[in-house]
Amino acid sequence: MAATSITSEVDFNATGKQTAFLRVPHSVHRSAYGWIPVPITCIQNGEGPTLVIMAGNHGDEYEGQIAVSNLARSLDAADIRGRLILLPMVNAPAAEAGLRTSPIDSGNLNRSFPGSATGTPTEMIAHYVEEVLMPLADYSVDLHSGGSSLYYPPTLLRGQGHSPEETKALVGLQDAFDLPYAWVFTSGGGRSSTARTAMGAANRKGVVNVMAELGGSGVVTPEILQRTERGLRRILNSLGMLPDYQLDARRGTRELNAQGSVYAYSAGLFEPLKAIGDEIKVGETVGLIHHPETPGSEPDKITSPYAGIALCQRAMAQVVRGDAVFQIASDAEPEAHKA
Repeated sequence: MAATSITSEVDFNATGKQTAFLRVPHSVHRSAYGWIPVPITCIQNGEGPTLVIMAGNHGDEYEGQIAVSNLARSLDAADIRGRLILLPMVNAPAAEAGLRTSPIDSGNLNRSFPGSATGTPTEMIAHYVEEVLMPLADYSVDLHSGGSSLYYPPTLLRGQGHSPEETKALVGLQDAFDLPYAWVFTSGGGRSSTARTAMGAANRKGVVNVMAELGGSGVVTPEILQRTERGLRRILNSLGMLPDYQLDARRGTRELNAQGSVYAYSAGLFEPLKAIGDEIKVGETVGLIHHPETPGSEPDKITSPYAGIALCQRAMAQVVRGDAVFQIASDAEPEAHKA
């Protein structure tokens, strides 16, 4: 096992169900020998793959935190074949505060990999995930949403795969999760990945992995939560890890490639003129920025440099220059390794 400053109360080699904490050392004025608790559940029974599912990478993204917590509470060792490692709030300080980044060190966990064994708390968590948890895993799922500032429809994110076998495995996870959209990356990934994300960490360790964007706007949407919980159980079943789960029919997934984001170029109040899923043309006006402090001023028009559909939309009305207001995606190109 790689050197780490974090201590696990869970024995990853033990059979059965364990729910405890990762102890992230944190010496402060009020607690000289203190530690930050990161909740973790490990369920192991018999032969099978190891799957790591985590949420709370960003603390203001909620469906995943609830769905992983529900899995940790409801599943017993007898239900599982293999090993399931669950982290419902992997960036625990951010999740407790309901913030995208940690209030302790301002760390954005999903921009901190591969981290450092002796760094800030966020860097130590990133290092532990990449150097301790990912080497244990065959598969991983990282659950996100648009957080406080953005909204996504339920969307799976994945790479194209670097071999026919890897592509087949990734498409298998996509089909099992069965979300309305799949954002398929057209570059990056693999063992040589330099991404500072959890997906990058998994790719560097050879773990077959997907991510999901599940709503946002700082709220929990019952329909998206239900789809998330259904999808996770379907993934477990597809890997042979939850054999008694009764599958329902697939609903279908539209594969997309991201084209880019549309940004505000002035401060004011954002009025969207398009909704999620709407078709957008190059040069089309997709929103207005109003200036109520100067009632006689005409609103600024926001035009799209991309064609496709609106995959993601800003949730907050207030904007400043540089804020993303839409993400545009188009139907995916055929993959080189797809049969």
